[in-house]
Amino acid sequence: MAVADQDPGGPARLAIPIRLGIVFDLDGTLIDSRYDIANAANHALSVHGFSALSVPEIASYVGDGARALLARAARLEPEAPELGPLLSAFLAYYAAHPTLLLPGAHEALAQLAHLPLALCTNKPRSITDAVLANLRLPVRFAAVVAGGDLAKIKPDPLPLQYLAQALSLTPAELVMVGDGPQDILCAKAAGARSVAVEGGMQARERLLATNPDVVLPTLAGLPEVIERWLDGG
Repeated sequence: MAVADQDPGGPARLAIPIRLGIVFDLDGTLIDSRYDIANAANHALSVHGFSALSVPEIASYVGDGARALLARAARLEPEAPELGPLLSAFLAYYAAHPTLLLPGAHEALAQLAHLPLALCTNKPRSITDAVLANLRLPVRFAAVVAGGDLAKIKPDPLPLQYLAQALSLTPAELVMVGDGPQDILCAKAAGARSVAVEGGMQARERLLATNPDVVLPTLAGLPEVIERWLDGG
């Protein structure tokens, strides 16, 4: 929103409007997928002879992509050959069990529909597409980056740099909204603003330790934060 910029030596002039694009994380931010992920992971583990784990333990491994999650859950090295079959079983099960939006997510998206919106997740592209196809979203994301789309994933700044270009914005004009440290660290590395949403997959202490610009208990407060920033606050 443009604001009047008063020059003591002349008439008021109109300041350049502030532009912002909003980039959302998926798991723990827009959707509560911890049980879906845990069920899919335990299915894959059991099918291939590994021990099932508790939901909290599996949830603690979320954030760096499905392959990293399964490596941690199965106590395997990241490049272990056994991860291939595990990942295939995980992806097939997860895609067959759709997830729902978190409370408040639908309303926040609808209220921000006048701005460029994008999605940035470390979740594999096949699962991301399946989840988005089953969600009743009030908006269409202008751009989506999923795990495997680029050479690096969050917390590396590359995904946000890519999205900034896709939205015809600079990284400094992006707001990264997420529930995990990787979201906030990605924003900081790219020079973007950051909004942390509590109650997601990661421990609150780890999230707050990344020093996000704003911390919200739910997505319900996001439109107000964005409007304040657009007004120069």
